Amino acid sequence: MIIGVLKEPSPETRVSLLPEHLATIKKWDVDIAVENNAGISALATNEKYIEAGAKIVSREEVLQTADIILSINIFPEGQTSALKSKALLGNYQALFNAAVIKNLSDKGITVFSIDMIPRTTRAQSMDVLSSQANIAGYKAVLLAANLFPKYFPMFMTAAGSIPPAKILILGAGVAGLQAIATARRLGAVVEVFDTRPAVKEEVMSLGGKFVEVEGAADASKAGGYAVEQSEEFLQKQKAKIAESVAKADIVITTAQIPGKKAPVLITTAMIENMKNGSIIIDLAAATGGNTELTKNAESISHNGVTIVGNSNLPSTMPYDASKLYGKNILNFLQLIINKEGKLNLNFEDDLVKGTCIAHDGKITNERVAGLLAP
Repeated sequence: MIIGVLKEPSPETRVSLLPEHLATIKKWDVDIAVENNAGISALATNEKYIEAGAKIVSREEVLQTADIILSINIFPEGQTSALKSKALLGNYQALFNAAVIKNLSDKGITVFSIDMIPRTTRAQSMDVLSSQANIAGYKAVLLAANLFPKYFPMFMTAAGSIPPAKILILGAGVAGLQAIATARRLGAVVEVFDTRPAVKEEVMSLGGKFVEVEGAADASKAGGYAVEQSEEFLQKQKAKIAESVAKADIVITTAQIPGKKAPVLITTAMIENMKNGSIIIDLAAATGGNTELTKNAESISHNGVTIVGNSNLPSTMPYDASKLYGKNILNFLQLIINKEGKLNLNFEDDLVKGTCIAHDGKITNERVAGLLAP
């Protein structure tokens, strides 16, 4: 069997596997074909891959010879002709790319979208959403600190006192929790909103103040994801958020619902009520954004407030992001490759079944199939 690693299209800087990951794969009696310069942006040279036992080849050769092809981003439709009967594994955002997945399925390609893996205890070592969100939360705070025209920590000097920055974080998932920890380490005062009361203890343990809104829908059975809320709750939440936004120097938004447009939590009116020089870092930009004004992959200024729409902050730390992502992929590959180095798809395994989107010419994931239904 051959596992192929593709070079990601710009501006992506991560790579599916680093040279340090290959030692594990070689133990499975599996060969690795890496596209020329696939890891160059993640500090992984061709020479390092060769030393680790990989073969450096052209993109065409990866597509033609590999049995399992690794690519972080969804596969370009124009390059699928050589992929019949192969398996693809990546972070394909299947709920937003259902039509592309259908095209791959029609060609007999097996598709695994690792972001769809059930968020259970057993799957933690394969959870790319968490490993990459951790980086996003960290970098969001550093990005805000670089843009903010004031200090984060309180300073008491002979020239006068500087008050600490006030940061509001919307969403206490992995990204939000890391943002809390990073902001607190830099000396900021942090307030946090989340629709799940269960995260209050975690927020407080990191030094954040949890702002509660009563009446949230129960998310305990949502597998670790956020759920849609009632209109009554959203109105209460909007009023509470408006109060906190007006006081905040920096707002970091992380709220997303799988397969749906990101909820708008910050209105234009709220932004216009913020202090001049304030910063918003919107990590949900790729799915519409948590503000009414967010533009994906852009930074804009409105009424003296800078709004940064960036859902790809992990790519600003390509080495560590690739290191964590690659480990997630390695752990999953062990579920679908047997001791003889052959592809072995056990659909009785809930992690294999949950991650597989297309197989044998059919869409196998119910949610994706539902999106494609006439």
